[in-house]
Amino acid sequence: MSSGVGTGTAEVDAYIAALPEPKRSTLDEVRRRILAIIPDSEQKISYGMPAFAIGGKVIAGIAAFKNHLAYLPHSGRVFTGLERELEGFVRTMSSLHFPVDQPLSQELIAALIDEKFQVLEVDGWVRP
Repeated sequence: MSSGVGTGTAEVDAYIAALPEPKRSTLDEVRRRILAIIPDSEQKISYGMPAFAIGGKVIAGIAAFKNHLAYLPHSGRVFTGLERELEGFVRTMSSLHFPVDQPLSQELIAALIDEKFQVLEVDGWVRP
């Protein structure tokens, strides 16, 4: 997959391609869903994991672990505004876990990204 802006796309391609199935296809689908919402984002590797940035700010990140996949909003404040939507998910302060064979829904990803934009705007960030 090579949508999105920036030179990090090849590194994100390589990260996902190196995963075994079903992690590879599930994480690739989450990637496609993120890019459908923020197609102008720059794909890159941040902290060793795929990330999607706009105007230098990471809006979303994804990662594969031994027994789960994760969505990483790169802010501990994103989840607090989405308690109802995140019911039933395992999460830490900064990571939303999901099964290796079940991508997050487009609607949930859109809500997570929208909440991240709101958090950034409260902090004075203006989307380019």
